[in-house]
Order: sequence, then structure tokens, then C-alpha cells
Amino acid sequence: MFGVVVVYAGLVTSLLGFLSLLRPLKFLGIATRSSGLIVLGVGVIVIGIGIWLPASEERIAAPRTQLDAFVPAWQFNEAHSIRVRAPRDRVFRAIKEVKAEEITLFRTLTWIRRFGRPGPESILNAPEKMPLLDVATQTSFLLLVEEKDRELVIGTLVVAPPGWRPKGKPTPEGFKELKESGFALAAMNFRLEDAGVGETMVTTETRVYATDVSSRQGFARYWRVIYPGSALIRRMWLRAVKKRAEAMPG
Repeated sequence: MFGVVVVYAGLVTSLLGFLSLLRPLKFLGIATRSSGLIVLGVGVIVIGIGIWLPASEERIAAPRTQLDAFVPAWQFNEAHSIRVRAPRDRVFRAIKEVKAEEITLFRTLTWIRRFGRPGPESILNAPEKMPLLDVATQTSFLLLVEEKDRELVIGTLVVAPPGWRPKGKPTPEGFKELKESGFALAAMNFRLEDAGVGETMVTTETRVYATDVSSRQGFARYWRVIYPGSALIRRMWLRAVKKRAEAMPG
């Protein structure tokens, strides 16, 4: 997370420096275009520092969730929660039924992520009227485990060696056991907990584990740029789940 903050501090600084090349932002103390050039240069340096900061590894003490069982160690993660006024069975159904159209800004943010390219169907280019989790598991994600009304976990490879192809059909056990160099594995869950009579706390967490230093550094550069959009998508996804679950008949 610290690396993300540094990168975006550098981006803001660079933007202010660039704007000061056009017209000095004197109210910020940037009185001349030469000063603006210096600010721009400082911003670029800060971006570089943020991108190349090492990513530390975290590890659970003991598995408590299904996500823990599949990704007990990680270098990158994010977690978000929301309270829903509906029981767990309805919330679980809502999670499985939510479509891309129900998630605010989803299509805009995923369009940006794929640089406006159409590409094949995927979670970043979801077809209309199809549950988003179905899109994920029918394209690049693997359903790792589904514990009804409690937790659902999906996973994918986000980094793999050039030319690598899986041997046979991917399986949850194969995902769990992949430790060879050159890979980065990502898993995302939705976990449900009772939060009072007729209410549920829903948490979604994403973890990424890179198996070696090179893949860790490569993914860090990507993660630190896309993190704000990724976090916004997940928050909007939870809001869509909440809206759908609370609208379901009791």
C-alpha cells in the first residue's frame, strides 16, 4: 500500500509540474515555468521510487478461511467489507447473480484497464446479462472452492513464464501447489458472516502471491498503478451485491 501512495504522490506532483509549464501555479508556490519543470522532474523521480520499492511478504499464522488455505502468503492484497440487511442465503445468491451492469463504473474502469481494446470476453470485457462470476470462471478464472452461504473463492494466474502452458486441466489443488519460479497467483473471495438478526457482513479480499523476486517486481509495477481503480471496482461490486440482496423477496 505504501508503494501505491508513493506512486500517486509522484503522479500528482508530476501533473502539477506539467500544468505549471503551461501556466505557473503561483498559488502553490510554483512561480515560474522553470520551477514547474523542477516539480515535474521531482514527480517523475517519486513515481520511479514508488514503482521500484520492494514488496514485503505477509503470511497467516493458521488458516481460518478458504482463502487462507489457497493463498496463505502474499505480497499484495486488498480487502473491503459491507453490511447487508439480508440473511446469508440471499446474500450468497446475490453474489452469484450480480452482473457487470449493476456495478457502478465497472465498464468504464475495465475499459480503461484494457486501454479501450475490445478483446475476447473476460472479466474485463464482460458480456451483458451474464453473472460476473460466471464470466470469470468461464474465461480466465478457476473456481477454487464454494462453501454455500459462507465463502466462495476464485483464482487465476496473473504472471507466467513466456510460452508456459498448463499440463492438463487446471485444478484447485494444482493452483494451491504451484510454487515454481516465474509465476504470480491471484485469488479473490467473498466471505459471509452473520451480523445480527437478518443481517450479513460481506468481505471480499484479493491476494496476489509472486513466487520469485522477478515476478514480484514485475507485478508490483502493475499493481501500484491500477490499485485505486481495482479498489473502487470491488467497493462498487459489494454495493451491487447489497442492493440486489436487499431487494430480493424474503
